[in-house]
Amino acid sequence: MPRFRTFEEFQPSRDFFIGLDSDGCVFDSMEIKHKECFTPMFIKHWKLQSAAKYARQAWEFANLYSKTRGMNRFPVCLRSLRLLQDWPEAAARGFRVPDLAPFEAFVDSGFPPSNAGLEDYRKRHPHPLLDRTMEWSLAVNAAVKDIVEGVPPFPKVRATLDKMTARADLAVVSGTPGEALNREWRENGIEHYPQLIAGQELGKKTEHLSVLTGGGRYAPGKKLMIGDAPGDRKAAEASGCLFYPVNPGREEESWERLCGEALDRFFAGTYAGAYQAARVAEFEALLPEEPSWK
Repeated sequence: MPRFRTFEEFQPSRDFFIGLDSDGCVFDSMEIKHKECFTPMFIKHWKLQSAAKYARQAWEFANLYSKTRGMNRFPVCLRSLRLLQDWPEAAARGFRVPDLAPFEAFVDSGFPPSNAGLEDYRKRHPHPLLDRTMEWSLAVNAAVKDIVEGVPPFPKVRATLDKMTARADLAVVSGTPGEALNREWRENGIEHYPQLIAGQELGKKTEHLSVLTGGGRYAPGKKLMIGDAPGDRKAAEASGCLFYPVNPGREEESWERLCGEALDRFFAGTYAGAYQAARVAEFEALLPEEPSWK
């Protein structure tokens, strides 16, 4: 199991640091989680049955196939509802988006974007819409626990983890609940690689990286974040880390390149600059801003 459980316990032991996202990055779990767990609970708890076809497309676009891929479940739920709100065909089915102001207030409140954060917030600001949000989020967790199992890491992950941990401190930096993260890493026998597994309960990814790498703990150019979503890139930039993308739909190729080329460049100090820029441009081109129906 990971050596540390809290940020306070984490202490650098190598010159290099690598932060690693989990869902869709290490594991090919994004599709099954969103299509079999998040989407059905989105339709059920937000009463979208009359516009289910459009609700499914909106959720999958927001979470898998656009620049909000990998976003925390609460703000991306708002985005999905707004996409439906602006979709005439969905409105024609009789669906109406409820007043989202209480939900928006929670997302913008600064409370942790987790079930625990929502629970604390709604104690101070009780509202039926927040009750519905909590019911939905708990139902998603139950569905993930029930359905998602036996999902292995992408090919080359284990070999790359060996190569990483020979020279770098490693932490999982994720917006997924910690219970699910620990279970998935443990099921696949790779939980010993990271020194810390940080989930949504410990805050946002930017906060994770800032705490783990800030204060001069690692020299510039010796901190790397690996992820499959634009939010991972933004977190890396905000905390002074380099970024390597695992490209959606091209994950195997991305891990091959990371293991055989990019990681060597990172350790040699030649990753930053034109090489990183080419990887990021490739990644950004795969994820549009707006859906085709707009």
